[in-house]
Amino acid sequence: YSASHVVVSLVKNYPNYLIINLDKLDYCASLKNLETVSEKENYKFIQGDICEPDFIKQLFQTEKIDIVLHFAAQTHVDLSFRHALEFSYVNVYGTNVLVAAAHEANVEKFVYVSTDEVYGGSTDEEFDESSPKCPTNPYASSKAAAECFVQFYWEKYHFPAVITRTSNVYGPHQYPEKVIPKFISLLQQNRKCCIHGSGLQRRNFLYATDVVEAFLIVLKEGKPGEIYNIGTNFEMSIAQLAKELIHLIKETSSESEIERWMDYVKDRPTNDLRYPMNSEKMHNLGWKPKVPWKEGIKKTIEWYKENFHNWKNSEKALEPFPVREPFAHLSGP
Repeated sequence: YSASHVVVSLVKNYPNYLIINLDKLDYCASLKNLETVSEKENYKFIQGDICEPDFIKQLFQTEKIDIVLHFAAQTHVDLSFRHALEFSYVNVYGTNVLVAAAHEANVEKFVYVSTDEVYGGSTDEEFDESSPKCPTNPYASSKAAAECFVQFYWEKYHFPAVITRTSNVYGPHQYPEKVIPKFISLLQQNRKCCIHGSGLQRRNFLYATDVVEAFLIVLKEGKPGEIYNIGTNFEMSIAQLAKELIHLIKETSSESEIERWMDYVKDRPTNDLRYPMNSEKMHNLGWKPKVPWKEGIKKTIEWYKENFHNWKNSEKALEPFPVREPFAHLSGP
C-alpha cells in the first residue's frame, strides 16, 4: 500500500530510471493504485513471489536491478495470531531470498522497510534506533527476525542495507482491513466502528505523502548499515479516532449520537498501548512530517467514497476480526 505511493512518485519524478514493481498480488493488493503510471515508459510491473528463489535470482539477472526497496510482507497483526507460521515464511524466509539475490547481484542499496512494532509497546519510554527489539505479536516478531538477517548481510559482507521503522501510515490505496480505512468504510456504509478492547490503545499516524518523502530521502542520504525511525509525534487513541471519524462522516458533535456508532468488541491476545519513537535521526537528514491530520484524513475519507470496491474482497475486510481463507500450502523448504 505505502509502496504504491512510493512507486508512483518515483515513476513521475525520475523519468530516466526504470521502476520495476514486483508484487505477488495477494488479497490486499490492487493494481488500480498504479493506474496513473501503468502506461509510463519507465514503469514495469512484474507479478511474482519473493519466496521463490529461482524466480528472484533470474529477475536480478535479467533486469539489472541496482536499488531495492523491500516493502513486501504480510502485515495484518490480527491475522498474524492465526497464521504465525505463514507470516514467518513470507516475512523472514522471503526477506532471506530477496537479500541473498540482491547481494549476489551486487546492488548499490537495499532498503528494508520494517515497523515501529519491533520495539514492543511502551507507556512512557521513547524508542530510538538503538532501543532493543521486543516484539509482542507474530507480525512484529517476523519483521524483527527479518531485520536480523538483513543486518547479518551488512555485518558479514558490508552489503549496503538500510533499515527503516515506520509508524502507522494512512491515506488512499490502503486495503480496508486496517483501522482508519476500516472505520471510514464502515461509517460510509452506515455501520458501527468495531473497537478492540478498551479503545485506549494509542497509535501514531503518518500520511502517505510524508512517508514517500521519507523514503526518497533514505534512498539519497541513508547510510548503509544504519537504521532510521520514520515517525511522528501525532498520536491518537483508537476510541478518539472513531469519534473524530464519526464527527466528520456523520456530521454530529453529540456525544450520545457519537457513542451510537461505536461498538466495543473482544480484544486480540496482545494489543500494545503505544509505540512512541524518536525520529531525530531522520530529522537530521532533512525530513519531517508536513501533512496536518485534518488535511490528511479529509483526503482519505474522500478517496474511500469512490474507491472502496477497488478490491474484489473488500467487504470481508470490514468484519471485527479477519475473515480469510487459510493461506495456500507453503511451497518452500
